[in-house]
Amino acid sequence: MEQQHNSLVEDPIAKALIRFALPVFWGNVFQQLYNTVDSLIVGQFLGDKALAAVSSSGNLIFLFVGFFNGLAMGAGVIIARYYGAKNYKEMDLAIHTDIAFGLICGSLLTVLGIIFTPTILGWMGTPADVIQNSIEYFRFYFCGAIFTVMYNIFVGIFHAMGDSRHPLYYLIFSSIVNVVLDLLFVGVLHMGVGSAALATTVSQGISALLCCIRLLRLKGPGQLVPRRIRIHWNSLVNIIRFGLPSGVQNSVIGLANVVVQSNINSFGSAAMAGCGSYSKIEGFAFLPITCFSQALATFVGQNLGAKKYDRVKKGAIFSIICSVVMAECIGGLFYLFAPQLIGLFDDSPEVIRYGVLHSRTICLFFFLLSFSHCAAGILRGAGKSAVPMYTMLLCWCVLRVSYITVAIPFANQLQTVSWAYPITWSCSSVIFLIYLLKADWIHTFERIEQRAMAKH
Repeated sequence: MEQQHNSLVEDPIAKALIRFALPVFWGNVFQQLYNTVDSLIVGQFLGDKALAAVSSSGNLIFLFVGFFNGLAMGAGVIIARYYGAKNYKEMDLAIHTDIAFGLICGSLLTVLGIIFTPTILGWMGTPADVIQNSIEYFRFYFCGAIFTVMYNIFVGIFHAMGDSRHPLYYLIFSSIVNVVLDLLFVGVLHMGVGSAALATTVSQGISALLCCIRLLRLKGPGQLVPRRIRIHWNSLVNIIRFGLPSGVQNSVIGLANVVVQSNINSFGSAAMAGCGSYSKIEGFAFLPITCFSQALATFVGQNLGAKKYDRVKKGAIFSIICSVVMAECIGGLFYLFAPQLIGLFDDSPEVIRYGVLHSRTICLFFFLLSFSHCAAGILRGAGKSAVPMYTMLLCWCVLRVSYITVAIPFANQLQTVSWAYPITWSCSSVIFLIYLLKADWIHTFERIEQRAMAKH
């Protein structure tokens, strides 16, 4: 196991990154299956109103969950750096602090999600014929929010130590459970739209439990010892320092996307179902993007901890090229087969028309999204999480909302809303490119490490 964990620092760059990224990719595939299977089964058994409720869930869920996932990313950067530097004492403190903090945050998210779901859905202008199904779905989903938070924290710990295989195994198993429960609850027992969220909650709980058991049984660095689970304030400060920018970024971007979703809602339930179906398929298109950006954060963190600075640059270039090429190939296929893909969820001509219009406006620009995410992963791994935070807040939040606010009164069409994504991806890509080319970010990290050592 030690040999596998050291591969990100010691193996040839391409081999190390691909070996780590492939399980992340397949893990993300099965993660995406959670909501996609919900939408497919709900659309087939319960109709387009229920499909609209489930398919439009992504932005609101991301608004709530994204903040805590950003904090988990910050913890992953800290743990990866300690692991690369073989500082196992500080790594142990960071892991147990991360888990304690996750339990607190997950409990808080569960309560907030259940209480504020109706209010936020009202603010989003959710149509009257959809809102009751939406409230039911979201409340069942947030009953298990603590499992979602803890699963992401456990996966961040595994990834920080270079282990992307075991989270994949657990996710495959829980995804199968999710499909079986969806078919049972919705298709056989006809329990309604909330049962689809209940199936997801149970499945997420299983995957979180399996991850926890694995950490408990580890021997050596990374082992979870229940009596050590508590807040260590120095570790918490570091986790918040590196994770808070990502958490704030995720939440504010989620809020901006809720504004986008509100404008989509104004076109009716058919537009909600069509665009929501697109978002489920889009999640699969993003997988090459997310697997390399997640791999990059760990790769950069471990190699900077090991002071292998040239290796960091070469790995960053390799990952960006791979991710951008794959994302654009998938975008091209998405463009060609959009009607068939949207039709998997709902064969209503109106739903398909809205979904195809939305998807074909966006999907040929996936390469821009890919580059932005990879650049953000590189900078997070280098401890520069404030840079992607400010860039994405400016482009994906302020600019996106401003564009929609100004453009919709002049051209009140769904396509106007759809263009918000390519425009803002373009702006963030330009900013990231300039920063990576001009800023001496690797040696900035080296100087920060030297100052920290001098203090000790």
